[in-house]
Amino acid sequence: MNRRNLIKLTIGVSALAALPSLLGTVARAADPIKVGVLLPQSGPAGLFGPSCENATNLAVAEINAGGGILGRMVEPVFADVGGPPADATQAALKLWKGQKVDAFIGMHDSAVRGALTNLFKGQVPYIYTPVYEGGECSAGTYVLGETPAQQLEPVIPWMADKKGASKWYLIGNDYNWPRDTNAAAKGYIEASGGAVVGEEYLPFTADNFDSNLAKIKSSGADAVLITLVGGASVGFNRAFASFGLPDTVVRLGTLIEENTLAGIGAENSKNLFSSAGYFASIDTPAATAFSEAYKGKFGADAAALNTLGESCYEGMKLLQALAAKAGSLEVADFEGTADGTSYDGPRGRATMSERHVSKDIYLAEADGAAFRVVEAFPAVGAGKNCR
Repeated sequence: MNRRNLIKLTIGVSALAALPSLLGTVARAADPIKVGVLLPQSGPAGLFGPSCENATNLAVAEINAGGGILGRMVEPVFADVGGPPADATQAALKLWKGQKVDAFIGMHDSAVRGALTNLFKGQVPYIYTPVYEGGECSAGTYVLGETPAQQLEPVIPWMADKKGASKWYLIGNDYNWPRDTNAAAKGYIEASGGAVVGEEYLPFTADNFDSNLAKIKSSGADAVLITLVGGASVGFNRAFASFGLPDTVVRLGTLIEENTLAGIGAENSKNLFSSAGYFASIDTPAATAFSEAYKGKFGADAAALNTLGESCYEGMKLLQALAAKAGSLEVADFEGTADGTSYDGPRGRATMSERHVSKDIYLAEADGAAFRVVEAFPAVGAGKNCR
């Protein structure tokens, strides 16, 4: 065999030896990116689940139509995390280790978030989307939802100026989101010249609010800050109206969205306000396009659009933006590039800083069974969360 043929043979053997590795790389590139989507499909927040699932699927369809994330299609894998944190942890573990998901998006309560950050320990990207109390700074965790600095710091002075709100009663469910939100609210109330005249926390199972409403009435409150979740919020607000309180007391909720308002009912919604990053009635080109796409995909009778459902849509968009900037789905790469990452969604332009995003905040008043935006606060920062 001459030297030229020997070289050709050697190159051919080397190429054959490398072929399995090359084929494996191609196969992995063709595999979908699995995203674990953790939603409350049962429990007190279960009424938010259908809109969250729809909005997630809409985002996935749009991302895949545009070529996916990093050239790979996206496959959402859903799990119910509407129960206790221990059950949610087991559900997430099955997706992570059993189904080998590449990243997580979670729309659930803060107790579950705490359990999941302890489980993940910065080993897998985790985007947390709902309204929450602030302060999350775990490695690998990126927060989309509104903080008290966004929902309350600009809104409480507005309520004082426009609605004469000066004597506040704080009522919420008994866990860290309401307690920490109210701790921040006290500072904003004091800064606006007001005072807190009452504060209490109820179990998720609370369904009789007569004694609470009697306390509110006797306190002389002219404003109530509500951090009750789901069914508890519906029951409280119905009872509030039956006591005749809406004539003299304004209500502000930080988790009263379109589904909750529908449960409360038009006849019980007088003087009811809500602060959030999104309402279905927002009249901007981006919000209108999102609403039309949602209705076009799921029909006019689909679960009502709301800030929590919409946050799941943006969770997928944020994951896409983070991966595009980092060039991978590795937490180590995200950590180095996350700050300054921006994307455009139904809420407008969002930019990440210290694991949170600045965004426009809207204050809406219930107009019967729908919300009407009465004030917009542009590009509100999430406050200091990483200390």
